[in-house]
Amino acid sequence: NFPTCPYPNPEIKEALALGLEYAKNTSADILIATDPDCDRVGIAVKNKDGDFSLLTGNEVGFLLLDFIASMRIKHGTMPADPVFVKTIVTSDLAEKIADHYGIRTINVLTGFKYIGEQIGLLEKKGKEDCYLLGFEESYGYLSGSYVRDKDAVDGVFMIAEMFAYYRAQGISLLDKLDEIYATYGHFVSTLESFAFEGQEGFVKMSKIMDEYRETMVVEGKKVVEKKDYSIGIDGLPKSNVIKFTFEDGSTMVVRPSGTEPKLKIYRCTLQK
Repeated sequence: NFPTCPYPNPEIKEALALGLEYAKNTSADILIATDPDCDRVGIAVKNKDGDFSLLTGNEVGFLLLDFIASMRIKHGTMPADPVFVKTIVTSDLAEKIADHYGIRTINVLTGFKYIGEQIGLLEKKGKEDCYLLGFEESYGYLSGSYVRDKDAVDGVFMIAEMFAYYRAQGISLLDKLDEIYATYGHFVSTLESFAFEGQEGFVKMSKIMDEYRETMVVEGKKVVEKKDYSIGIDGLPKSNVIKFTFEDGSTMVVRPSGTEPKLKIYRCTLQK
């Protein structure tokens, strides 16, 4: 029972309501919040209107990846084969940032355990220092190879360091985010969940997935690439996930939830 919010998840604005009120009353510039078990972290940043803008999990990830990469280069600490790990439902804009800095991106299935698995594989090769950052769109971040799951303690530290560095230069995180969008394209990420209860719902959800597998036009947009992870591709285990890429670079990923009777649709849409 959490009497101050409907659900203690830093992904939703309602969970940050009391924190936002306190931040406004104390003239704070940033609000950082974790969930009760401290694995997810969300932030809100003061904007030019004096209000607070909530950043998505993808947006915080973009900022952290760009910051870590630029600082590694600045201080001459970039490893010979730098690695960034993300889930397949996380925005591909992150991979564009990694490419810009010469960082190799490893895409894994949904779930931070798969990011941790990649750290273990690097460790077996004696290359754990090559791992720079892993993140997923659901507000999970991890730097370094000591922990093998999303860790909000580490996430808060990274965000605070990044915020302090830019603030000392008079740069807002929102300004930095606009700079990233101007460089790589402004992709807006959204997640929709549709409930399908009971056996009848399961059958309907399965039918929808089958229909997606057969089509090359989705919501009126032509598909230029379709990845069906159920057959085992890109070196990943088989998983009931389909990813569409459209002509403008926008993407859509569809998958049934692994914990709830829901169909999840992740959209990453290019804003003109």
